[in-house]
Amino acid sequence: MRFIDNRGVTDASLNLALEEWCLLNLDIAESYLLFYVNAPAVIIGKHQNTAEEIDSDFIDERGIQVVRRISGGGAVYHDLGNLNFSFITRYSPSRFNNYAEFNGPFIEALRSYGVPAELSGRNDIVVEGRKVSGNAQVVRGERMFSHGTLLLDSKLDDVVRALRVKPGKIASKGVQSVRSRVANINEFLSPPITVEELRRRLLDHTFPHGVAERALGDAEWAAVEELANRKYRTWEWNYGESPAFDLQRARRFPIGEVDVRLKVEDGHIRAARLFGDFFARGEISELESALVGTRYARDAVMGVLRSVPLESYLEGVTVEELAELIY
Repeated sequence: MRFIDNRGVTDASLNLALEEWCLLNLDIAESYLLFYVNAPAVIIGKHQNTAEEIDSDFIDERGIQVVRRISGGGAVYHDLGNLNFSFITRYSPSRFNNYAEFNGPFIEALRSYGVPAELSGRNDIVVEGRKVSGNAQVVRGERMFSHGTLLLDSKLDDVVRALRVKPGKIASKGVQSVRSRVANINEFLSPPITVEELRRRLLDHTFPHGVAERALGDAEWAAVEELANRKYRTWEWNYGESPAFDLQRARRFPIGEVDVRLKVEDGHIRAARLFGDFFARGEISELESALVGTRYARDAVMGVLRSVPLESYLEGVTVEELAELIY
């Protein structure tokens, strides 16, 4: 096995691009271990509806990245207190969904530090019944990776806030996350350690005879950057790839209740209806028609609302208030 150094990159879009590029391009006669740490980011599972998984207000307020990954499973929150790992290797049927093979050495390492870690369910590592690691896998032809998180010193309040969706009904075919009780590994360590120390300890455990490294050259890093720009930094991948969904959300304003119903496909509003007990001077159908075809993103929705005479339809409701209800 060889270790891939990510050069200390903390940009989630670049780290996920690095992971995919390595999966598809490295000599699979070898196996590889990649570690990376991300600045605050929500990582969405491939088959999930982004709108179902995040608190968009909190995400925007904190400037948190939202990036879709190529593996399935649920949404997770990353920050600088979270160590991410990826084992890249040759695919075999016995390895797929065999998380014990990949997580076993890390569980042994944690136990050697006095942390009573164990594999739970299909793909989690837990300590005293609380989740400290979630895992997922991807297969591409003869190649696969098994990757996961290790919560060491994450801001757990932010984990809860970022993954708490605003009230409202969303019906889609996306795979929704199962929320688990989570914990930081440092809660079970005395004294606590840093992410860099955890990384070093796991490397020492994985490579007892010295770390064998696979360094990426400048041309390879340029290819990773190109993949990040083409895919992982685009709205189309991170939001537009969400499964079609129907949304219903209501709020009472001084003029009465406004009940918004949307049908969203390919990341765009395909149908919009507004119901309620409010009085409107203009035809509400005009506002509904203006929303159809709009990208389901806060800036796009606000752009439409600013372009119409909103006072004629919902007097006293501001662009910001209606945008918050819609998105």
